[in-house]
Amino acid sequence: MRLLITNDDGIDSVFLHALVHALVRAGHALYVVAPKHEQSWVGAAKSRSRPVHATTADRGFGCPTWIVDGTPSDAVNIALDHLLPPGAPPDAVLSGINVGLNASLGFIIASGTIAGAWEGALHGLPALAFSQDLTEEIYNRLKDHGGRPDGDLQDALATSAHRAAQLTPELVAATPPRRFVVHNVNFPFPHRAGTTVQRTVPAQVIVPRLFSPAADDGTHRLIFRLGDDLSPAAPLTDRAALAAGHISHTVLDYTRLGQL
Repeated sequence: MRLLITNDDGIDSVFLHALVHALVRAGHALYVVAPKHEQSWVGAAKSRSRPVHATTADRGFGCPTWIVDGTPSDAVNIALDHLLPPGAPPDAVLSGINVGLNASLGFIIASGTIAGAWEGALHGLPALAFSQDLTEEIYNRLKDHGGRPDGDLQDALATSAHRAAQLTPELVAATPPRRFVVHNVNFPFPHRAGTTVQRTVPAQVIVPRLFSPAADDGTHRLIFRLGDDLSPAAPLTDRAALAAGHISHTVLDYTRLGQL
């Protein structure tokens, strides 16, 4: 298949590179377009008030690659309309692998990773978003080492990238065009070969107090919180599946919003 790949952690994210290399090994033809810098938690924001630059890049992928100095939504829009060969749209848009989970309503809506996939759906294409759950300790160690995974995380990421490449053809085949659907896939940590996939719904999580009190200079800073899970016992939620060590697969069907 021809696949357009993006993310929200930026062009140099090892997690993006792991996904790209796994898809290349699986024999797919890729185009990669990713933000210049991390764009986590920007949702589906577009750069409305300034020009956006897209430049070619070489990150050793062996496929056409561009860097966009904007959001994931900017990147996918510009790529589909202006960068990819005319008359040859990709078979799907893939976003990820995200550094950290994208599970529960609050995280799904805020996610730049899911928004990148959503832009593909808005162009009538099958859309997939992949994310790798992490413990807080592992996440902090990853940041301390400049985004370079080590030990157990490296093994989990390799397994997740391989599994994403395996899941992609079946999820794309199961998604007719122009259906406004995003497949949201979250990999657990640790993630091992043989980990089962469970269909899930988004957890109902309240996420208050996301910003600190004002500092002496009057500024507030974002504080990461997983929030308070108010979900009923059934059906199985994305958060519950990850906690039980499963791969969570949530079908985000945006045509169902507001249905009576």
